[in-house]
Amino acid sequence: MTGKVIALSGGVGGAKLALGLSKILAPDELTIIANTGDDFEHLGLHISPDIDTLIYTLASLANPAQGWGLKDESWHFMEALKAADGETWFQLGDKDLVTHVLRTKAMREGKTLTEITYDLCLRYGVSHKILPMSDDPVRTRVITAEGPLDFQHYFVRERCAPKTTGFEFTGIKEAELNPAIEQALTDTDLSAIIICPSNPFVSVDPILMTGNMRALIKASGAPVIAISPIVGGQALKGPAAKMMQELGLPTNVSGIADHYEGLIDGLIIDETDRASLQALQARPFKVLVTNTIMNSLEDRIALAAATLSFAKSVQSSV
Repeated sequence: MTGKVIALSGGVGGAKLALGLSKILAPDELTIIANTGDDFEHLGLHISPDIDTLIYTLASLANPAQGWGLKDESWHFMEALKAADGETWFQLGDKDLVTHVLRTKAMREGKTLTEITYDLCLRYGVSHKILPMSDDPVRTRVITAEGPLDFQHYFVRERCAPKTTGFEFTGIKEAELNPAIEQALTDTDLSAIIICPSNPFVSVDPILMTGNMRALIKASGAPVIAISPIVGGQALKGPAAKMMQELGLPTNVSGIADHYEGLIDGLIIDETDRASLQALQARPFKVLVTNTIMNSLEDRIALAAATLSFAKSVQSSV
């Protein structure tokens, strides 16, 4: 594919596809937009989970067993914190702490999250551009039957146990879209916008709701391709399927299609869901069935290649 590509990503699932794309596209051909609604302050440090997962994954440093954090990590800090009766529900590895300390120090010195993310990419040897959706704070809250919870409290501390009834994005109305994203979306060489297989509610929606993001996507004229994070009625990672069920939404690829209809030009679903193809073909977008389960680097590259090829075919048919 000739031209530039923008990928919208949350954490682990999105980062896998972003890695595949980075193996095909040159640094000047790929821009990755990271969700920052998951960001929070913990132990006096600014934590950006999705940005860090993207950086570590593209740097080939992520823990392969869990998809987040750093491989070959040590946990002396957490052991000492536990001994001191400190908060240990959110695990911070010794090497991972360096990232959070550097980010927090730079923020206190007046640097923007975009500038800091660029510096961290340089530090870890990531040459592809990772852009926070905004330099302004946006904080995702999950509304549950037990009351509202900050996202990390819901996701990590409570392990997604409370029943989800909705979502709030504190600061989203005031947050300005990262100017670098606006520039990327108005680039005349833009050939595709890819929505990675991330949670549509808490990873992708915050990006789409920031500033005039949706309007810019539609005005770009580039084909918008989403990869379903739901395979066979289950989320491969995270609580997306549980959230859909609790919100009374179809817990399948049709539910994903409902969520993105009106925005996307193409949807990619897994071979497991081939039986849904006929029904989806009545939708106002194209559908591709392929393997979307990314267990290996080869899987990630293959899905990235299939996505880019699909985007090209969708663009040609418009």
